[in-house]
Amino acid sequence: MIEIPSDLHRDVVPLAFLLGTWEGAGVHAPLPGQEGPGSEKCNFGQEIVFRHDGRPFLEFRSRTWVLDEQGEKVRALETEHAFWRVTSNQHGTSGEREIEVSSVRDDGTVEIWYGKLHDGKPQIDLATDAVARIEGAAPYSGGKRLYGLVKDELLWVGEKAAPEVPLRPYMSAQLKKVLNPAQLINDINDLPDDGIAFFR
Repeated sequence: MIEIPSDLHRDVVPLAFLLGTWEGAGVHAPLPGQEGPGSEKCNFGQEIVFRHDGRPFLEFRSRTWVLDEQGEKVRALETEHAFWRVTSNQHGTSGEREIEVSSVRDDGTVEIWYGKLHDGKPQIDLATDAVARIEGAAPYSGGKRLYGLVKDELLWVGEKAAPEVPLRPYMSAQLKKVLNPAQLINDINDLPDDGIAFFR
């Protein structure tokens, strides 16, 4: 069940299923010609946080780190900060809703994404509309992303293109929502006093 905070701005209620902290792991495969220290093929861990402050957007923060063969953190991989908005049909009167995302990544890349939230299912398709990067950033000309909630897990896949490389997948992950300790307390309070009846 998706909980909608009472102070969530009504324009982003369609994105309420994203709210919270999500953690999991995925696979990173750099574009051909961009492999090297700090950008090698690897498994990665990820934490994504979607939160709100009552204004008409969601704040997004993603941190990823390289994992070794035992699943231990080796070093940071990529950090991204973004703001997600519903730009049309916020209240669901005409089918799909249009989404706008402005983001910045630690490698000096700034992106504007546009896409849609599918009607009747928690799936978002995004594609870059504009890309800017600092001089030292790897060549990058555009991308696509797909986010979806499947059996209470947040799945996503990202695609990238460079001037000499056509669009291709480079990252994907499977994430589970981190439980809120306050909710855990509420759940415990609902248990019988002796705890035994729960197992009968």
